[in-house]
Amino acid sequence: MSSWGLAQTEIGRCVILGKVVDATTNAPLPFASVVLQGQTSGTATDFEGAYRLEGVPAGVHNVVVSFLGYTSKTVFEIETTPARPAVVNLALNEAAIAVDAAEVVAESRATVEEAPLSVRSIGTNEIKRNPGGGRDISRALRSLPGVAAIPSFRNDIVIRGGAPNENRFYLDGIEIPNINHFATQGASGGPVGMINVDLVQGVDFYAGAFPAARGNALSSVMEFHFKDPRTDQWTANAVLGTSDLGVTVEGPTGENSSLIASVRRSYLQLLFEVLGLPFLPIYNDYQYKWVWRPDDRNAVTVLGLGALDDFELNLDLASDTAAPGYLNQVAILDVLPISEQWNYMQGIKWDRYMEDGKWTFVLSRNMLNNSAFKHVDNDVDLPRTLDYVSEEIENKFRAERYRILPSGWKVSGGMNAEYAKYNNSTTSVVYVPDVGNVHVSFGSDFKLAKYGAFAQASRPLLDNRLTLSAGLRLDGAVLLDAAEGLTLPESSPLANPLDQFSPRLSASWSFAPGWTWNANAGIYHQLPAYTILGYAGLGADSTSTLLNWSEGLTYTTNRQLVMGIRKEIASRNAAVSVEGFYKGYTDSPASANTGIALANLGADFGVVGNETVTFDSEGRAYGMEVLLQQRLFKGYYGLLAYTLVRSEYQNPGEDLALQSWVPSSWDNQHIVSFTGGKKWDSGWEVGARVLFSGGLPFTPYALDQSLLIENWETFNAPIPDYAALNAERNGAFHQVDVRIDRKWFFDNWSLDVFADLQNITAAAPPQPDQLDVIRDPATGRPIPSASNPGFYDPRFISTATGAVLPGLGMIVEL
Repeated sequence: MSSWGLAQTEIGRCVILGKVVDATTNAPLPFASVVLQGQTSGTATDFEGAYRLEGVPAGVHNVVVSFLGYTSKTVFEIETTPARPAVVNLALNEAAIAVDAAEVVAESRATVEEAPLSVRSIGTNEIKRNPGGGRDISRALRSLPGVAAIPSFRNDIVIRGGAPNENRFYLDGIEIPNINHFATQGASGGPVGMINVDLVQGVDFYAGAFPAARGNALSSVMEFHFKDPRTDQWTANAVLGTSDLGVTVEGPTGENSSLIASVRRSYLQLLFEVLGLPFLPIYNDYQYKWVWRPDDRNAVTVLGLGALDDFELNLDLASDTAAPGYLNQVAILDVLPISEQWNYMQGIKWDRYMEDGKWTFVLSRNMLNNSAFKHVDNDVDLPRTLDYVSEEIENKFRAERYRILPSGWKVSGGMNAEYAKYNNSTTSVVYVPDVGNVHVSFGSDFKLAKYGAFAQASRPLLDNRLTLSAGLRLDGAVLLDAAEGLTLPESSPLANPLDQFSPRLSASWSFAPGWTWNANAGIYHQLPAYTILGYAGLGADSTSTLLNWSEGLTYTTNRQLVMGIRKEIASRNAAVSVEGFYKGYTDSPASANTGIALANLGADFGVVGNETVTFDSEGRAYGMEVLLQQRLFKGYYGLLAYTLVRSEYQNPGEDLALQSWVPSSWDNQHIVSFTGGKKWDSGWEVGARVLFSGGLPFTPYALDQSLLIENWETFNAPIPDYAALNAERNGAFHQVDVRIDRKWFFDNWSLDVFADLQNITAAAPPQPDQLDVIRDPATGRPIPSASNPGFYDPRFISTATGAVLPGLGMIVEL
C-alpha cells in the first residue's frame, strides 16, 4: 500500500494480542473473554491465557476483559495500527463473591483497599494528547484535581498545598529520586520531564492515603508503569517533538525475554538561541526495561533511567549593546549560574508468585551529581561568587510479601534497607537579615543507613459492601561515618523507628449501586533532605561538624484526613467524585538565617536546605476537590476539576512570629481545569485545555538592602523582605491550550502529525516586576546613585508578558 488513500481503506486489518493471568498467582486464565467495548463478540484466551483479537479497525479503542469469578477490567484507549499488533497484557483480581455461570461480572473502578480515594490513573494516550503538555507527564498531571498550576516554565508538582519535595516517584515498584531534568536539589521539579511517555503504560497518582509500602512521602506517591516489552517482533518509533528528538525500540531478546529502550536529545537550546534568550538548556536521557519470564511463577525486571543536563549562558547577548532589551538580558545573565547535572537509576526486581500471593525483591542504585558556579561579571578570569559541587548516592533493598488468606483477609508486609553517601563542597555568600553578607565555605562527606518495616491488612465486611484496611510503617536512620576532619554528632536523633511510627486506616462503604463513601486517616513522616543533613560548619567547640544534627533534628510529620464520595457510571465510562482533605505539618525545617520554612522554597533552579536550619515550623493545608470525568466514550473524552485549597505556615523567624498563619508559596486558593476533546474515525483529533487559577502569594523586595552597592555586587538580584513574607499576592490567571492531531495508517508504518498550541489567547500571568538597577546603556554595568551614595538607583523589568507558544511535531511508528 503506497498511497494515502489506500492507507485509509485497510482499516480492518489491525490486531490486539496479549495474555490474561491471575493477579495473585500469575497463573494463565483460559477462556477469558476479550471484546472491544460496545461490541458483543470478540475472542477468548487459550489454555496459556493468550489471545489474539483480529479485524480491529485502526484507531483507539477500549478493551474489556472478563472471566467467571473475577472482576472484569476495562483498558482504555488502546491504539491500533496495521503496522504492528497492539499488545495488551492483563492481570485480573478474583471477585469478592462467587457468581453463577449466567451472571456477568459488573465493571467498576479498580479500587485499592488501602487507598480507596485520592487515587487517579492516567493512561499513556491521555498523557500524549494532553493539550499544551508537550507529551510531558508532569504537565499532564496538572489536569487532575488537587494539582496546582504554577505559572512558569517549570514542572514543579505541588499537591494539595504541599511543597514540591513532598512527592515520591516509583517506576515499576523501584524508587526514582526525580522525574525532571534540571532538578532543584533538596526539592524537586525542573523545566522538562525526564520519562519518555512512549515507554509508559500508565501512572497511578496518589494524592493521599499512601500505601504502607511507600514511605517518606507527605503530598503524593506516583507509580509509573513501563510497558512490558513486546515478545512477537522488533518495532521502532521516532518522535520529533516540540523540544527534543527521541527514538524508541522494543522486541524479543530471547525465548522468554524482551526489551524496550529509548534515547532522547534536546534541541531546545537551538530554539532559545534563535529567540535570543539568555540561557541555553541542553538535556539528554535514556531509559530501558528488560523483562525475563522463565516460567509463570517468576518474573525478573531490570530497569534503567539516566540524564545528562547542561545549563549554559548565552553570553553573546551581552556583547550586542544595540539588541532589543539589551539591559534586561544583561540583568538576567548577571543572576543565572552555569550548572551541570547528571543522574541515573539502575534497578532489578524479582517477583516470585505463590499459590496465595507473591514475594517481591527489589535492589537498586541511584546517583545525582550536581554542580553550579558563578563568576563575577560572568568572566572566567574573575573570582567565583558561587562554587558548588555535590553528590547523592543511594543503594536500596526492599523485600515484600503479599498474601490472600482463605478467610478473605489480604495482608502484606516487608522491610527496606538503604545505604546512602553524600558529599558537598560549597563556597558562596548568603544574606542574613540584621547581619549582612556572610561568606560560607565548607566541605561535607558522610555515610548514612536508613531502614524501615511496613505491614498492611484489609478485609471486606457486610456482604462486601464495607471494606476496612489498616497499615503501619516504621522508619529510622543512623549516621555511619563522616569524612576526616568532621566530628560525628554525639547523639543519633533519627535512629529510633518508634519515633516515626506511621499508622493509617481506610474505609470504603458501597451504600448504593455505583456509589461509595471513602475515608482515610494517617500519619506520615519524611526524612530531611541530604542538603540539610550534610550542612557542615564550626560547632560550639570550634570543631567542624554536621551542624543540623544537633538537638532538634527530626523527621517532618504530616497528619492527614481525607473523606469523600464517588459515583461510577460504568455504562458511560464516567465518574463523579467530591473529596475534602486536611494536612497538618509539624517539625518542618526552617532557615535559621531568615526564619522561613523551607517548604516555601524550591520553585527555582538551585539548592534548597544547604544552610543551618531549625525544626520548629508548622504548616497546614485544607480544602476540597470536585472531579467530573468522562473516559473515552463514542469518540469523546473530558475531565473537569475544581480545587479549593488553603496552604499556610507558621514561620519561626523573630520578625514572623507575630504573623500567626501566613499563606505559603503554594496557596492558589482556587483552581479550575477542563481538558477534553474528540476523536474521529478519519484519524483527526482535537483537544483543548482551559485553566483558571488564583494567584500565588509573593514576598516584596527589601529595597534599601537590595540596592546597597555591596549587596548588589554580591548577588546581582534583589533581597526579599522576609518580614513581609508572602504579604502580597499576584492576580488570578488563565490559559487556553489546543492540540490537533492527524494520523495516517499504512501497511508497515504509521504517521502522526500534530500541532500543540500553548496559551492561544496570549494571556499574561500577573507577576511582580523584577527589580534591577540603572545601568550604563553602552556597557550594561550598574551606575552608582548620584543622589544616594553607596546605593544604586532602582529600575524595574516587566515580567507580565504573554505569548502564543506554537509547537509542531511528528511521530513515525515502524
